[in-house]
Amino acid sequence: MLNEERIKLMTKMAAYEENEGKKNMIIGSYFRGDYIELQILKSVASGTFAFLVIFAMYIYYDFETFMQNIYKMDLVQFGKDVLLYYFIFVVIYALISYIVYSYRYSKAKKSLKRYFYNLKQLAALYELENKKL
Repeated sequence: MLNEERIKLMTKMAAYEENEGKKNMIIGSYFRGDYIELQILKSVASGTFAFLVIFAMYIYYDFETFMQNIYKMDLVQFGKDVLLYYFIFVVIYALISYIVYSYRYSKAKKSLKRYFYNLKQLAALYELENKKL
């Protein structure tokens, strides 16, 4: 005999597994620190690439003036300034990434807790039905 409560629970769980469950299962397989560290490393790599693209666009935008002034400017100070801007950019980018991925991890863990609670509930419903038979 079909149990309506069990069918609703199974449908709800199947919808979760199909949509956000796949992503949350991957996130949940990591420890919190490992997941956040990996995501921050990816963010730093992409932030470095973004900084290089922005810096290249900045130089290319006014390339003629840059080439005329290259012999007049202090190249060591220019390099220090670029490194300082890079460091500031990457630190801010990493902090934002830390906040975002910490939130995503905690959200995924809460969602997985609800999912595992529903699994226990489903197992209890099966056990209850088997005792009736």
